[in-house]
Amino acid sequence: MHQETHKKQVRFGDFVRELNVSQQKISFNDLAPKPKEGSVHTPQKLTVTGRDVYRILAPYTSIRFMDQAKAVIPLAIYLMLFQIFILRQGVADAFIICGGLIAVMVGLMLFMEGLKLGLMPFGETIGNILPVKSPLPIVLFIAFLLGIGVTLAEPAIGALQEAGKIVDPTKAPYLWSLLNQHTAKLVAVVGVGVGIASVLGTLRFVYNWSLKPMIYASLTPLLLITAYVALTDLELAKIIGLAWDCGAVTTGPVTVPLVLSLGIGVASAVGKGESSLSGFGIVTLASLFPIIGVMILGIWLSATVTPEQIITAAQSLSVATEKAWYDQTPWVEVILAVRAIIPLVIFLYLVMKVVLREKVRNAFIMSYGIILAVIGMGVFNIGLTYGLGMLGNQSGSLVPAAFATIETVPDSPLYWYGAGLFIALAFAYCLGFGATMAEPALNALGMTVQNLTNGAFRKSLLMYSVSFGVAAGIALGVAKLIFDLPLAWILVPGYILLLILSWLSSEEFVNVAWDSAGVTTGPVTVPLVLAMGLGFANATGAIEGFGILSMASLCPVMSVLVTGIVVQQKAKKRALAEGMLETA
Repeated sequence: MHQETHKKQVRFGDFVRELNVSQQKISFNDLAPKPKEGSVHTPQKLTVTGRDVYRILAPYTSIRFMDQAKAVIPLAIYLMLFQIFILRQGVADAFIICGGLIAVMVGLMLFMEGLKLGLMPFGETIGNILPVKSPLPIVLFIAFLLGIGVTLAEPAIGALQEAGKIVDPTKAPYLWSLLNQHTAKLVAVVGVGVGIASVLGTLRFVYNWSLKPMIYASLTPLLLITAYVALTDLELAKIIGLAWDCGAVTTGPVTVPLVLSLGIGVASAVGKGESSLSGFGIVTLASLFPIIGVMILGIWLSATVTPEQIITAAQSLSVATEKAWYDQTPWVEVILAVRAIIPLVIFLYLVMKVVLREKVRNAFIMSYGIILAVIGMGVFNIGLTYGLGMLGNQSGSLVPAAFATIETVPDSPLYWYGAGLFIALAFAYCLGFGATMAEPALNALGMTVQNLTNGAFRKSLLMYSVSFGVAAGIALGVAKLIFDLPLAWILVPGYILLLILSWLSSEEFVNVAWDSAGVTTGPVTVPLVLAMGLGFANATGAIEGFGILSMASLCPVMSVLVTGIVVQQKAKKRALAEGMLETA
């Protein structure tokens, strides 16, 4: 009996092996019934029912939808539960907000899939072929234009326009003007900043430059301009938070992969792509140069128009006639999506056809991806208006009721001042920690760092360092709003401390630390934190609510640099101890 069973198992194994060998030769025609001799063979049509389509697409779609849901749903539940149980306030327009959050998740799912199918193949092909076929000046010019184009396509850029609707022109006229009257110029200077960063990042890949001198050379004029704006004009100083926050919205899911693919392609073409530094540094530069551009734009604005003129213009707009159809939801969001994606696609296509003279492969799939990206960004923009924006603004405007008197909340303050203040700061801290841990880019960065440092800097250690830093930064930003602290007096000393820590750290940890700030500001975190800060500022009577994102970028760099120094010291002690043991 045992022998018969064994023989059956052997025969079945032989059948499986034979099937594996011959499966490449089997087609559906082989499995179909053979026509009789002399009869005319008519191929049978393959019928696909709706149920078959569902079975094919459901697993594929659910995985991508869940990737976005993991980042959005926990934050939304946290904000709603905090509002209901701690602040004892119901969620206004709950159904509209839920619909907006679903739109955010669906929009991001479609946009990220479209980015992968429609835009990333352009970036990978150009990054691999352009450095081979074109001289370095042409490559740098394309990198500059690419930096501008990808900035327009960033989903978080739309959050700036939403934020402009909340700013009071009588409290911050220059800030209101930048966000409402000069939005196109604002986005343009941010794009130029990213373009300059792309050029410098590409040159760094080519010549294997150290990141430290580039940070020193970029931060020194930036800190000087920030101090100048803060000291010379009190009205102009109110744009500092916006300028530094603009550095955070540039390092999103479009900018980083497309610009990196070009830079790494250049490094590979010149034979310098094997360095462990490849891929690091360009995110840092893309965060710093836009800040300088916005500062310069603000200085130009203050020299051409007075605050009184801006306030008068704002009052005339408030009594204007009804908006045209293309300025109303949902058309304005759709137009913004088309305006963001299509010019970038045209630019990439022209580079492929005119500069590289390459044929666009898989044109149908890429066209499908571009359509997905446009639809996804349009749906995401609508969700931003009715979901993340409304929820963040509502939560931010209610949190001050924990420690201060708010007109919209009866019986406020809800807690004793000290306890209420602690609750508000704890709310901001937990929000920052949870949002950062949910960022997929942080997990990928942690794995990369663990591999590059041979396990000395573990992935979990980096993730917790960055998350604690972001949490502390958002709490510090909320404290800035509560106590009306000048943002420049936090940023300038903080970044001077970062320069000192960078000088004390090794090149490897400097690259990791400064780029870690870029992965914390995703398309979900940016609009939520912006709306929360502006709502918080309006509730507390603060002049403007920007600056929280800049704090969320400052503190993680500091926490990672400090952690890196500790890791370095431990590694040195371990190596010294092992050396002494070997000597003994």
